[in-house]
Amino acid sequence: MTTDDAPQALSPHEPSPQDPSPHEPSPQEPAPVRVLLAEDEVLLRDSLKVLIDTAPGMVVVGEAGTGAEAVFLTRLRRPHVVLMDVRMPDMDGIEATRRICADPACAGAHVLILTTFDQDEYVYASLRAGASGFLVKSATAAELLAAIRVVASGEALLAPTVTRRLIADFLRTPRPAPARRLLDGITQREQDVLTLIGTGMSNSEIAEHLHLTVGTVKTHIGRLLAKLHARDRAQLVIAAYEGGLVPAPPSS
Repeated sequence: MTTDDAPQALSPHEPSPQDPSPHEPSPQEPAPVRVLLAEDEVLLRDSLKVLIDTAPGMVVVGEAGTGAEAVFLTRLRRPHVVLMDVRMPDMDGIEATRRICADPACAGAHVLILTTFDQDEYVYASLRAGASGFLVKSATAAELLAAIRVVASGEALLAPTVTRRLIADFLRTPRPAPARRLLDGITQREQDVLTLIGTGMSNSEIAEHLHLTVGTVKTHIGRLLAKLHARDRAQLVIAAYEGGLVPAPPSS
């Protein structure tokens, strides 16, 4: 074998031809969760970017300083999660959320509202706009990363305390006759599941209450999402309220 024929040693900085590219996930690794940051405070946005980019399985794919930029970049970058501030110039986060959730070009993007203001008006408006979750800025870094993963998986991040507030508000506020037409086409069992979703029960709690398996509960939820044209569990909670499935407490 001549010198020219001898195998050449690879530089420690060069990947082997058989190794996956360092910039792409290997076939065994799931693709990272793509996150778009919509926050007008540059220092906070930079901090969030560092936190998310250094977390396993996550990457920031865009940064927006206004609501209008958030809508534009969601169409362009196709994130899995949009971390959305409420108060921003040009267009607030709730209107930006409404436009993102109504736009077929943004299908697959889930909005997680992040705000300083833990007030009912923001919770209600965010959920009605199509947000999949609501988190206050006092949350820890671990809570924020967990919330991003939950929302990216297609689940709704609706804390029990928020659910209880929503229920209490709907029950104290005079409502018109229940919009039963919204529930046309769902079976009695699906209605049972939807009612329990409206009370804030988890899948395992619903399964235990109705003597079903968790897998069966998930199947019913999937059918409810399709029949009610709901994006996620948070929207099912609203459908349960508006359909009159959450009973009012007895008069004192």
